[in-house]
Amino acid sequence: MVIPSVRAQATPTPTGLGIVQTAVQSFQASPPTWQSALLSNIIIFVLGSPILLSGLSHPGIGAAFLLGTLTWRAFGPSGFLLVATYFVIGTAATKVKMAQKEAQGVAEKRKGRRGPGSVIGSSAAGCVCAFLSIFGVGGKAFSHLWELGFVASFCTKLSDTVSSEIGKAYGKVTYLITTFKIVPRGTEGAVSIEGTIAGLLASIVLSFVGSLMGEINIPEAVICVIASQIANLGESLIGAVLQEKEGFQWLTNDVVNVLNISMGSILAVLVQYIVLQNWYS
Repeated sequence: MVIPSVRAQATPTPTGLGIVQTAVQSFQASPPTWQSALLSNIIIFVLGSPILLSGLSHPGIGAAFLLGTLTWRAFGPSGFLLVATYFVIGTAATKVKMAQKEAQGVAEKRKGRRGPGSVIGSSAAGCVCAFLSIFGVGGKAFSHLWELGFVASFCTKLSDTVSSEIGKAYGKVTYLITTFKIVPRGTEGAVSIEGTIAGLLASIVLSFVGSLMGEINIPEAVICVIASQIANLGESLIGAVLQEKEGFQWLTNDVVNVLNISMGSILAVLVQYIVLQNWYS
């Protein structure tokens, strides 16, 4: 009688290839999950840490990690790439002529490395849109509106950042928005032709990226650009009329940032909602 031999089967163990496959699956997860969002952000933040450190403080990186994870969970890689584009362009504009800005006392603190307050203030409206999308508020009819609001909020903030930083670097004449009196660079509520044009172009670039990523279409990109410019005008008015005035000490730059991006986001959503209502009525 022949006894058949039994081959022991090796228990699979994690390998480098298995880890890579897990990472790839996380990147490709559709729809995104919290697990895929977390793993994808860990990988990207580790690989991109030198770039992140150039524009963010350590606590700022922590806040950005939470933003990145939330963004990936809500809107996937396309939403994350939009925020990454915003960060790269915004950081580059902040670094322009840094020595000159520091000498004039108008530069961002920490050599332009922004902290958690700035990250939260710049992304608050986008985070609200992300949560509304994740929890399906309004159902399918509203899901795309939240994505539009998300894109509009970052178009607004990038336009504001670039216009301010380029204006401080290259603005030949700076005017107070309420009176058009010539004022020093860095004055709250002041604008320059150079900064305004740069901010408009930045908004157009980011809205184009959003369109390229499939988050919005071309008409919606136009809505984002228009909403961002109206919101930035409102932000300049708030800065000129209220900021640093008696009784409004609570109106810090971070608070004004929240108001600014909220205006841009809400305006874009309202315009698109009204257009949709008229289209289908």
